[in-house]
Amino acid sequence: MEIRPIKTEADYEATLIEVEGLMFAETGSPEGDRLDVLVTLVEAYEREHYPVDFPDPVEAIKFRMEQQGLTVDDLVPVIGRKNRVYEILARKRPLTLRMIEGLHETFSIPAESLLKRSSNRGTHAG
Repeated sequence: MEIRPIKTEADYEATLIEVEGLMFAETGSPEGDRLDVLVTLVEAYEREHYPVDFPDPVEAIKFRMEQQGLTVDDLVPVIGRKNRVYEILARKRPLTLRMIEGLHETFSIPAESLLKRSSNRGTHAG
């Protein structure tokens, strides 16, 4: 069972094709063992070359609103007046540290997402 490290994009793509062909291999069989090893290599390559990035703060807030059926009124106690909530959602005003803490604690939005620079305006918490 010759297995080599994934060093290039071509190696990665070839390994994905091989993994696809082994997807229904029986656990414990030589093919199943090969699949396990190849998947581990693919995951390591992807962690290094395709890190998962957090969404921008406004997208994280909008996602949580959609997910939990929240309205602008629900954000007022955490962000402030209704017009301020709209300014945040329109990316016209950056989040403050107090807002970030409140959004994280009240709505369980990952702080990493809320601290990230906004992709549209280059603003950030501060």
